Amino acid sequence: MAVVELTQDNFEQIITGNELVLVDFWAPWCAPCRAFAPIFEAAAEKYPDVVFGKVNTDEEQELAGAFQIRSIPTLTIFRQQIGIFSQAGSLPASALDQVIEQAKALDMEQVRAEIAAQQQEGGAQH
Repeated sequence: MAVVELTQDNFEQIITGNELVLVDFWAPWCAPCRAFAPIFEAAAEKYPDVVFGKVNTDEEQELAGAFQIRSIPTLTIFRQQIGIFSQAGSLPASALDQVIEQAKALDMEQVRAEIAAQQQEGGAQH
C-alpha cells in the first residue's frame, strides 16, 4: 500500500477509519527523515493491512504541535484510535518490523483497562 500524506483535513478520518496506523512525522530538510523514508515505504509494501501515513511538520505545524513533536523523525502508532507507541529517531528496518509485530499482537482490551485505571487514579487525586 502507498504511504498516505496526512494533513489536518484527513488525519482524524485516517486514524478513526483504520485498525492500525503508523505515522511518520518528518520534514524535507531533515537528513535522518530522508534516510528513514525508504525504510518506512518498504514496510508499507510489506504490511498491506497497516496504514502508513506521513506528516510534513513544516506544512502541518498544528498536527505536530498537537502531538508535541519536538524532534524528527518521530514514529507514532495508533491502534483502534489509541496512541500506543511514539519514538523519536530513525529505526532500522528490523526494528520497525519488530515494533509493527508488537503493535499487532497487543491486547487492546488490556490497554483500554490500563487507560481506564489511570484515568480513575488521576480523577481520585484531584
